[in-house]
Amino acid sequence: MTPKLYPSSIGYRAVGHLACFAAYAIFGFNIVVCKSLTSSHLLEPLTIYALRSLGAGAIFWLLSLFLPYERVAWSDLWKIAVAAFLGFFLTQLSFLMAIPDITPMDCSIMGSLSPIYTMFIAAIAVKEPITLKKAGGVLLSFLGILYLILTSINPQGGEVVTKPAGLLLMVVNSLSFALYLGIFRPLINRYSVVTFMKWIFFFAIVMVLPLTASDILAISWSEMPSSYLWQLSYLIIFATFIAYFLIPLGQKRIRPTLVSLYSYLQPIIAIAISIWIGMDRLTVAKVIAALTVVAGVAIVTRSRRAGSN
Repeated sequence: MTPKLYPSSIGYRAVGHLACFAAYAIFGFNIVVCKSLTSSHLLEPLTIYALRSLGAGAIFWLLSLFLPYERVAWSDLWKIAVAAFLGFFLTQLSFLMAIPDITPMDCSIMGSLSPIYTMFIAAIAVKEPITLKKAGGVLLSFLGILYLILTSINPQGGEVVTKPAGLLLMVVNSLSFALYLGIFRPLINRYSVVTFMKWIFFFAIVMVLPLTASDILAISWSEMPSSYLWQLSYLIIFATFIAYFLIPLGQKRIRPTLVSLYSYLQPIIAIAISIWIGMDRLTVAKVIAALTVVAGVAIVTRSRRAGSN
């Protein structure tokens, strides 16, 4: 018989850490996959987002049919709708729109700022004080991003590799997901992961379908390259259904700041893969920027009270 895990137990928190590790590892691969998908221009970013919502939403609703029915309070539905807007609609749409205008490496560096955004959200939402040490870490990370911007937006081989719009959209991406992580943990704790996520994707579909229904119906699936379909399948099944199943599993068990810290996996995986396949190149400037950002975030997170989960 499997022992029951209690919120105060090490095993309970370990499940949360493993869930977040797996989710952000998937997101790391996803940066490269999305870069490949959007670079082909076969589908618009909004259409790709709609397919993610439809595919993952259908899986969550189908899975819920095999689980005990769980009623969601009417008063919570509007909160879940806001969570869907921040945690999926705005997060994923800004990411897909940013990808064509930013390299995988720069994208992953910008994404690693999420713990700092979470710190500010915690200061506002739960009145957590911002110490001098935290402020210094924020400043250090900001200088790293500023250095990245000044050194990345330069022509290489006659074309602009990273554009200001791509960097700005990645700020929107990280900030919106940090808001989702920091605000909605109490709501997530009230329901099972499947129940919460099926309603998240229901509202995500409601938001995007009116804008993309005609484009989806016009897709000629038979003319799609098989490699493109495999990448799209990874995006829907792994980077959406599985990853978004794992994130709330982690949110239930560990603090939002710790959840966001697993975003450090993204640059490691994305940079390694993008360099390996020739999609990006490692430069001294990017190494300096990445180390500066990570050092700043490390200062912020280490200034928290030791021993909290």
